[in-house]
Amino acid sequence: MRSRQRGVTLIEIAIGLILVAVLAAIAVPSFRDWIQNAQVRTATESINEGLQLARAEAVRQNGPIAFTLTNTAGAGWTIRTLNVNDLTAVATIQDRSAAETSNARVTASATVVCFNGSGQQIPSAEGVCPARSQVTFDIDNPAGGTCAPSGNVRCLRVVVRTGGQMRMCDPALPTSDSQAC
Repeated sequence: MRSRQRGVTLIEIAIGLILVAVLAAIAVPSFRDWIQNAQVRTATESINEGLQLARAEAVRQNGPIAFTLTNTAGAGWTIRTLNVNDLTAVATIQDRSAAETSNARVTASATVVCFNGSGQQIPSAEGVCPARSQVTFDIDNPAGGTCAPSGNVRCLRVVVRTGGQMRMCDPALPTSDSQAC
């Protein structure tokens, strides 16, 4: 009587490898888009959190604080205390390296946003802080392609109003959506 063989045949292994290859080919483009979108989201959250920290520090210290975008290719920023009289930088509170958000690119209407002790934006005559107006930070990822709805990347925006309120939003969404800008 013959003994029963156990294991898998070469044909079964080949079919299994083909199935894995097909599934990987389907998943790789989606995974690439997910990574590019995650980099945009990380840069946007970094800028939003930095602005919120600058505003909170201004209120806590009851004095002027400046948020400065130091690198538009990666969303690097610095928060500094300002001299009350001439709004010159005194000391660094915190900074964030642009390397943390590798492929993200920031386009800002102003690279410096200053807050006073009540959390509102303040302008300066010396040009340290921009004129008091709404400031926008648009974050995209050129490595991932064009922004949605025509492209694969979901670009985001951070808006700082003159009263100091900040909002993270999606410029590609229709205005009827609550997450739209």
